[in-house]
Order: sequence, then C-alpha cells, then structure tokens
Amino acid sequence: MKTLRNQTLLYDEDCPLCKVYTSGFIKIGMLDENGKKSYCKLSAQEQNYIDVKRASNEIALFDNVNKTVIYGIDSLLKVIGFSFPWVAKVGNIRPVKYLLQKLYSFISYNRKVIIPGKINKVIALQCVPDFSFMYRNLLIIFTISVSSFLFHLFDKQFSILEIIGFQMALFLFQSLLFLKFSKEIVLNFLGNFAVSVFCGALLLIPIIILKIFFDIPENVHKAYFCAMLIVVVIDIFRRIQIIKFNLS
Repeated sequence: MKTLRNQTLLYDEDCPLCKVYTSGFIKIGMLDENGKKSYCKLSAQEQNYIDVKRASNEIALFDNVNKTVIYGIDSLLKVIGFSFPWVAKVGNIRPVKYLLQKLYSFISYNRKVIIPGKINKVIALQCVPDFSFMYRNLLIIFTISVSSFLFHLFDKQFSILEIIGFQMALFLFQSLLFLKFSKEIVLNFLGNFAVSVFCGALLLIPIIILKIFFDIPENVHKAYFCAMLIVVVIDIFRRIQIIKFNLS
C-alpha cells in the first residue's frame, strides 16, 4: 500500500463515520501517522489557508508542505487514488465524478442525522454542516421509500402505498408537535425518525431472505416484527434525547 505523506485530512470528531474511515486510512497505510486531525483543533495559523466554512461541509485534505487544500470528493479520490490509481482515473471521469459529488453531499449534509451525536459545546470551533433543505428532504424520501418496500417484502399484506401514507401521517402528526421550532429543527427530527424506521426495516432483510427458501412459522414472523419495532422505538427515544441535548 503506497502511503500519501505530508497530507492531513480534517475530520469531524463528533461523527463516528468520519472517525472510522479516517482512522482506517492510517491503519491500512494510505496516510502516514499524522494523516488526520480533528477539525475542532485547527490552529489560528491553519485557519488562514483553510476555508473553515467549506471544510465543515466537505472534508478537507491539506498539504503540510505546500499549504494547499482540496475538499470533498477530491480529497477522497486523492487519498484512495494514490494507492489505487485506477480509482482516481475512474472517479475523475466527468459523469462519474458528478454522481460521486452528489452522493458525497447527500451523506455529508445528513451525517448528523444518519448517525447523531451529542455536540461538545465547550469547543468553540464546531464541525457542523450547513442545513440543506434539499438533501434533508431527499434523505426522508429515500428512507421512507426503501423502508416501505422492505416492509412490503416482509409481509405482502403491507401495501407500499399504505405504508408510505402511514409514515407520512406520522410525520405530519409529529410536525404539529414541533410547530414552535424552526423548519430546520422539525426536518432534523423527521430525518432522525425516518432513519430509525429505515434501520429497523434493514433488520427485516434476514427474514425476507430466509422466506425465499423456507416457510417461516407465523409466530416467529410476528415475534421478529415486534422485536424490530421495539428496537426502532428505543432508537427514536435515544435520538430524541440527543436532539434535546443539542438544543439545550
């Protein structure tokens, strides 16, 4: 594995996903031991040549020697492409790169909702992405659609349109409870709720696959579904506590 040296990725230390993949780059040797740094620990001097605002939305890779910075999908293509040149070559093809940029933005702007975490309010420099109305709504639409499809596969008695309608009714009811809050906070909560349901739907996949080959007893089928609902409810309450903490 070729190591890209004298380059440092700025990562969001409150984002578990960011911590995992930046640490992974170092562990497998794509970056040297100084290849990552918490965004929150940027020095005043480093902030002179790093676009702090942009770096909160797109992971920044800065060259410690030349003091140059690249952002987002360009950063990841450079790190991965140094060890696997074909990845950079394919990734930089215009249509492919456009799709990668959109996918990266979809994940980055929603990362605090996909995997929420309590914000360390003691730190002045927070790596919080800008709120994107478009990407937050895309997340909600995507998770509702996929979870509805999986619920239908799990039990054909569940009509996809009925499940979507039921989830939208729940969303509307919960939105009424949050009327005193801003549109951003309401969509953050609804995004968290949608992701919880989506994760619960993913838990149904093993039974969906098993049903192709075996007849699953009805009591097992119902028990598994109830267990999934309990997991979803627990996760929703966990997310609500995190949202409350971040708002207080």
